Amino acid sequence: MDFRPSYPPLLRGLSHFIDGLLVLGGLSILILVFANATLRGFAGFDLAWSLEVTAFLLLWSTFLGCAAAMARGAHMRVTEIVDSLFSPRIKTYLEHVINAVVIILLVSLIIKGIGISEHTWRQKTTVLYWPVGLLYASMPAGMILTLCFHIYNSWLVLRGTTKPQEASE
Repeated sequence: MDFRPSYPPLLRGLSHFIDGLLVLGGLSILILVFANATLRGFAGFDLAWSLEVTAFLLLWSTFLGCAAAMARGAHMRVTEIVDSLFSPRIKTYLEHVINAVVIILLVSLIIKGIGISEHTWRQKTTVLYWPVGLLYASMPAGMILTLCFHIYNSWLVLRGTTKPQEASE
């Protein structure tokens, strides 16, 4: 279910901002890969820096995409077993337990990601000499944004504002 219509303006704006970054990142990846392949095929050389920039954009797009998917409620859910075995009351309880487990998982990914990023910050990439930790910072940054959306989504479900099975768009 898309939770964004229930978001306050700040959270909705953050979701739109992330969407814009994903569009720019995706287009940049497409242009860089196409240009590099064209140069390699027709001119016989490639742009070494384009591989590092593409890797950077792919990593950041992946983790920002996780936040965008959380805002939309678009992460995969397999509900056939729960729907066939449990009553609506138990399903609601399970939803809250799963939301709590996801929060714990996201917090652990943030903590671990910060540690990895700090540990690799002094290393430099081969061509552009960017800190390697900047690449790894994509995980905690994306998980922090995902956590913000997940906590608000969980609060909406807990409050009864929305039900997890609904689809608004």
